[in-house]
Amino acid sequence: MEPMSESHSEQLLSEVAALPGLPGVYRYFDVQGQLLYVGKARNLKKRVASYFQKNHDGTRIGHMVSRIVRMETTVVRSEAEALLLENNLIKTLNPRFNILFRDDKSYPYLKITGTRETFRTAARIPVPSIAFPRMAYYRGAVDRRHSYYGPYPSAWAVKESITLLQKVFRLRTCEDTVFANRTRPCLLYQIKRCSGPCVDLVDSEAYARDVADAERFLRGETQAVLDALEQRMMGHAEKLEFEQAAEIRNQMSALSRVLHQQAMDTVSDRDVDVLAVKVQGGRACVNLAMIRGGRHLGDRPYFPAHVEDASAIEGALADEEAPQQGEPGERVAKQVLAAFIAQHYLGIAMPHTLVTSHPVGRPLLDALSEQTGAKVNAVHQPREHRRIWLEMAQKNAEIALARLLAEEGSQQARTRALADALQLPDDQLDVLRIECFDISHTAGESTQASCVVFEGHKMQNSQYRRYKIEGITPGDDYAAMRQVLLRRYGKIAEAMKDDGVEEPEAIDPEVPLQNPPATVVSEPDSADVALPEPTVEATSGPRMPDLVLIDGGKGQVSMAREVFEQLGLDLSLIVGVEKGEGRKVGLEELVFADGREKVYLGHDSAALMLVAQIRDEAHRFAITGMRAQRARVRTGGSRLEDIAGVGPKKRARLLQRFGGVRGVASASVEDLCTVDGISADLADAIYRALH
Repeated sequence: MEPMSESHSEQLLSEVAALPGLPGVYRYFDVQGQLLYVGKARNLKKRVASYFQKNHDGTRIGHMVSRIVRMETTVVRSEAEALLLENNLIKTLNPRFNILFRDDKSYPYLKITGTRETFRTAARIPVPSIAFPRMAYYRGAVDRRHSYYGPYPSAWAVKESITLLQKVFRLRTCEDTVFANRTRPCLLYQIKRCSGPCVDLVDSEAYARDVADAERFLRGETQAVLDALEQRMMGHAEKLEFEQAAEIRNQMSALSRVLHQQAMDTVSDRDVDVLAVKVQGGRACVNLAMIRGGRHLGDRPYFPAHVEDASAIEGALADEEAPQQGEPGERVAKQVLAAFIAQHYLGIAMPHTLVTSHPVGRPLLDALSEQTGAKVNAVHQPREHRRIWLEMAQKNAEIALARLLAEEGSQQARTRALADALQLPDDQLDVLRIECFDISHTAGESTQASCVVFEGHKMQNSQYRRYKIEGITPGDDYAAMRQVLLRRYGKIAEAMKDDGVEEPEAIDPEVPLQNPPATVVSEPDSADVALPEPTVEATSGPRMPDLVLIDGGKGQVSMAREVFEQLGLDLSLIVGVEKGEGRKVGLEELVFADGREKVYLGHDSAALMLVAQIRDEAHRFAITGMRAQRARVRTGGSRLEDIAGVGPKKRARLLQRFGGVRGVASASVEDLCTVDGISADLADAIYRALH
């Protein structure tokens, strides 16, 4: 056996030497306690020792090994169990050198309400809204009382399916509160997209048949649905009920047209996932196409992080029992595919058949089979219709990756252009951090401040924050800006003073810059770009940004200057983007808080495009928060929440019974007592609180 590395502590090397030759998972940490890498092994002792017995100088794996100061291991019973634990830890802990896919399981579903309860356990006559189930777009936790179909790759795919079912089966989509208060049929009935159950234009038995047919269609039993419709049509014809027979004939024609829209609807496969991998330019894309009920529902691209580092490490330490073969690009693609399958399907329901662009190892499939309780197969080099699906997925992966590389190149060019315009160091642009603030309100009502973050050449929406502004004169944007800056940077300034730091942290804490960058401030923009609402996640310890964009002109820059002087922060971090003549886009000028002359970027400047992108995102984020707060105040949504004894369930019953807060407010004490769970004392308290 080769000698262990001399650059690591004796304690670490003794722990490596004492490892058992059993399957398990290992984790490496650096001196700061940051997780570097998570790996699995059939033989822990042999696998882990290989990191420290070989010379990895000058390679990515050598860079990682040189940072290892601590190790943790977990022994498991089998390689399959090790694989599942490894990917669970990767998803949970986000190690630096593993291939990592974003944990996005928020797939939408098509929901049909109440079907499990109404048509399978019908012990009594249900209320009308339950007797006539509705179709709906849905995300979130499932409820056993309802039926869910999917998952679908996008919201568009769900809504397209709902439109399809409306054309064929004419099921309702209206909310229960709307359904309960209709006195005449809506427009959907007029255009033959709904059978009008809200005004008794269809009986519950006929509607139940349509619901059952729709569910069978979603499960892929299309021929059975057509056969049943044909029998019903012939039955009506024999009874000389030609109008009813014509209706069913039209329904069958609509269903037949739907089935011929996609050539793959007639195949035998019901539920299949098609996975294609494309690797190029140090990035990778996995395109997932979903086949559900025999219908192609669309696809969705995924882009993993840490591809180059992880693939180099895993490739260098491939087990001797199963050496990697083929071109380097193909090996990386196999690693990316295996990482995606293990991480994506961990803990969720999955189809039993995968069609893949690259072969998948048997241990991974065995682990998935053990997890799902049924055998999972992966088909490589498929034939017939499966080959068509795979070719489509491969083409879409290629297009998505090309688009990503083009966008990343453009965004990096914009970051570099802004650095050149502000004379910032250009050797650490990959971690350049920009924060931008905006104030939004309606004539002083519901004032909200937003802070958005740009880092790593892209918007970091998980780090966005909203601030509710209170205690100021309504409409005073300067006071609002002062409050949000003090709240955002007050604690950071105190921490810097406690640590004896006089200047803000540089772009990279490990590589301080000679000249700290500046900060940009811009004026409000009317654009409200519809982007996905960011999720709030915990971030690492706060630090001063390298640029601060504050939405406003000279007045806002002056206010920011006062705040930074009060906190003892560097004024060179403040720059404003001021609208030009006529407030026209493209005529903005940079205004500096430290007294430098204004800078005009030019209407076609890449730097201005980046500033405008960040500014507009701050405006969008602020205005959406303000509108939500304003709607909450105007509708009185918080008035019920503030009443003691009225929890979420009782509040939902009240709103459903009376159609909203206004309806609850107009109800008498006697009317309130009729709601389940509302006692006479609580009804009196609600009445007094709302009056």
